[in-house]
Amino acid sequence: MTTTAPTTLLHTAAELDALARPAGARRAVAMTMGALHDGHATLIRAAREAVGPDGQVVVTVFVNPLQFGEAADLDRYPRTLDADLAVASGAGADAVFAPSVGEVYPGDDPQVRITAGPMGERLEGASRPGHFDGMLTVVAKLLHLTRPDAAFFGQKDAQQLALVRRMARDLNFGVDIVAVPTVRDPDGLALSSRNRFLTPGERRTALALSRALFAARDRAAGLTEPGEAADPQAVTPARTAVGPAGVRAAAQAVLDEAAGESVPLVLDYLALVDPADFTEITDGREAGEAVLAVAARVGATRLIDNLPLTLGA
Repeated sequence: MTTTAPTTLLHTAAELDALARPAGARRAVAMTMGALHDGHATLIRAAREAVGPDGQVVVTVFVNPLQFGEAADLDRYPRTLDADLAVASGAGADAVFAPSVGEVYPGDDPQVRITAGPMGERLEGASRPGHFDGMLTVVAKLLHLTRPDAAFFGQKDAQQLALVRRMARDLNFGVDIVAVPTVRDPDGLALSSRNRFLTPGERRTALALSRALFAARDRAAGLTEPGEAADPQAVTPARTAVGPAGVRAAAQAVLDEAAGESVPLVLDYLALVDPADFTEITDGREAGEAVLAVAARVGATRLIDNLPLTLGA
């Protein structure tokens, strides 16, 4: 459902404070760093559906410098506010809050920050030291500024989602943290603002990330044998589901093949983890919920993807 009233663009905390909330209405927030695409639009639509036509949906657009390890990456990140406003409006947002760095961090570098703890040092945290501290700091600040009843985050950033949930629980934020499934292009590539940096050849190689995840999912469900590609059109009896080692091996085989392409995939990590704390799942655990996460570089672009799995199903 989309709104008919124009989406309000806000730049300051004072303007956000002055944003009227209808009496008794729920407010939802979808936090973004801009460069909005269909995945973000799905977040906004989910927020709109959750609060209903009488509720209020606020989208934040803020490129958070605390999340970037290198200044070059921060400078390279796309800023497309006019296009973002159009996407947010079309998806049903009532307001877009797009503050400056000085508005969010008066005096520039904040001296007090949220610490992500042990979970923040694993996987993405190991590859990007300090990233999750910066992410949680800005999420905490934006939750205080927007004062929502619910905040919507994409499953594509699964570790971020887990950390935000943990912060909200540990620090009693009193806000519902809602996960929205990953949105993919028809070829399987997870939507990301970074995809625009891929050349056609790099994109073909990047498809190995989603293929690896889907191969692992099918092995976990016992739909394929080792070395056998999944055929979504085939009707075959399910085989015995496999444990963690078999799941990892199915994904690794696809990634190894992509590493030998003319445009190679350079793997950062492949990990099968507990969705609650992102600790590695060992081969002794043959059943339960899991997340298979992968990160790799293709050319100059670093991509991440993940898929929730049920082991032993």
